[in-house]
Amino acid sequence: MRRGLTMEGAAVAGIGMIRFGMLNDYPLMHLARDAGLLALHDADMTLADVDEVFIGYIQPRAMIGVKAVKELGLTGLPVTHVENASATGLVAYREAAWAVASGRCDVAMALCFDKFTDMVSAGGRGAGRDTIDAPILPASYFALWAQRRMHERGTRVEDFAAIAAKNWNYGAMCPTAHRQPDHVVTVEEVLGSKLVAEPLTTMMCCPPDDGSACVIIAREDIVRQRRPGRRIVRPIASALQSEKYAPGHAFVGPVVGPSTMTRDTALECYEAAGIGPEDVSVAYCHDAFVNEELEYYELLGFCAEGEGEKMVAEGETGPGGRIPFNTDGGLLARGHPAGPTGLAMIHEAVQQLRGEATGGRQVPDARYALAHLVGGGSVCTVNLLEGAD
Repeated sequence: MRRGLTMEGAAVAGIGMIRFGMLNDYPLMHLARDAGLLALHDADMTLADVDEVFIGYIQPRAMIGVKAVKELGLTGLPVTHVENASATGLVAYREAAWAVASGRCDVAMALCFDKFTDMVSAGGRGAGRDTIDAPILPASYFALWAQRRMHERGTRVEDFAAIAAKNWNYGAMCPTAHRQPDHVVTVEEVLGSKLVAEPLTTMMCCPPDDGSACVIIAREDIVRQRRPGRRIVRPIASALQSEKYAPGHAFVGPVVGPSTMTRDTALECYEAAGIGPEDVSVAYCHDAFVNEELEYYELLGFCAEGEGEKMVAEGETGPGGRIPFNTDGGLLARGHPAGPTGLAMIHEAVQQLRGEATGGRQVPDARYALAHLVGGGSVCTVNLLEGAD
């Protein structure tokens, strides 16, 4: 029987992130190097302190992970490439935390990067998929999922637009977000943007962008020694599952598998951590397309099935709400370069749990954070972190 991993004795030592965006003139290796240097500085460490590195990217080129680490120095440490589609960054973080918690090493680095501006699309869901559905782009799948909810639950397009506006406005508060509007985004503005696949407009879809992020995990005693007086953030549990068969599952969760996968993975993680959704202060979920966030309110256990729209109407997932979601703008506004997306979530979660989030997005007294991603293929990972003095 699968059980979620617990991460006793491990803590986040450092975080670093390069603002996501269309970084055409920013070389990929420099992106990786600069995020790594920011995290090392935040941890008060050098590469010589790191015992193991987990690199995450989805670009189809071999050995660039080792090349990226060489930008930081030549210390002979082991480098492992992690790839799980959109979930890559959170899985790299999970591997680093597990390496430290298991006693395999004292300090581990998760470093992820990608450049969508350099990538040439293979079309549809990519090579290796069933021939009949390969030409269908992800936006079409998510639009079908949105329409299904509208048909079955009476969800209004305005409900989706309200979530998108909330995330765009969170992005305006976050210095590392790709999309930073200079005005308050409204539901009407979201609805008035160009239609991509009904009911999804451009402002309801994540941008293609570039970026990098890095998280360093170390033994808690090392973290306290290097940064005395700073609030500790601990990875307390992680769960990772792949798709399992259920009747009709190919159409329940387009691209990313059946909805039960997120529910089951979340339950596994909550059980491992010994807490429930009612204990979580702030949450991050996969919202490459806006209707996902609405679904994940329910699947992650923050409300009962069919009550997601009520959460939106009552502002429970926005500033000052019961459970703020995607306080950095999420994939919609912060961006989604794939590889580093999960580490960007951890970057924001750590800032929130340290009490260091700026721009008015800080969640008061944040103690527990949840980070969730799904990846085409299909996989799901849910991770819980705790802030403590």
